[in-house]
Amino acid sequence: MNQFRPTRFEVLPTIIKNLLIINGLVFLAQNTIAGPTSSFSFEDIFALHAFQSDLFKPWQIITHMFLHGDFGHIFGNMLALWMFGSILENVWGPNRFLLFYFLCGVGAAMIHLAILSYELIPLTKQYHEIVASGIPQTGDVVNFLSYYNSKVNVATLGASGAVFGILIAFVYLFPNTYIYIYFLFPIKAKWLGILYFSYELFFALKNSAGDNVARWAHVGGAVVGFILVYIWKKQQSNKRY
Repeated sequence: MNQFRPTRFEVLPTIIKNLLIINGLVFLAQNTIAGPTSSFSFEDIFALHAFQSDLFKPWQIITHMFLHGDFGHIFGNMLALWMFGSILENVWGPNRFLLFYFLCGVGAAMIHLAILSYELIPLTKQYHEIVASGIPQTGDVVNFLSYYNSKVNVATLGASGAVFGILIAFVYLFPNTYIYIYFLFPIKAKWLGILYFSYELFFALKNSAGDNVARWAHVGGAVVGFILVYIWKKQQSNKRY
């Protein structure tokens, strides 16, 4: 199956429609209920935090997928979710698509947390050494503790991990389907997938200090999505023979 040819295609299938509504409502709540003057923080409670953070809670592995940083963030994710996800839901049906969506999102979160926790090991070790030593919290010590808290309590939010899994699944199933960049420039899905994944992997490995994008979540979602769709397609092929 190299190109997608719609038959009885639903433009807005059930799961996609509900995911769009839920994400939209949560984004609205983020910007109204928990505004700048509110003491309630959606990010502290529902965004994903490192295992080392006191703010980490197990449910964040799921809930972070429904929060977004700004309009551009949610618009990009929801547009990609609809563009590629609606096709996959039409092909797979709602149950399998929903399972795929959450597995990619959770897988992306776990890979992100694993990499983040590894990167924080030296900083966390230094923090515990300072606390255990009883050094007075003045000067450089205060600056370090402030820096430590700012690093360990960074919130990760967004559906990008799950969306990357969806993108890779679409690329794998329909590699020769043309996608129009900015609705003008055609490119085959396989080349877009390779370029986009390479871009994210490059910057994930580079790990620039000023990069606030969770690159490893993107890479993780793509890897989990590829593994799942590869296994499912192989199982489907085996049933035919």
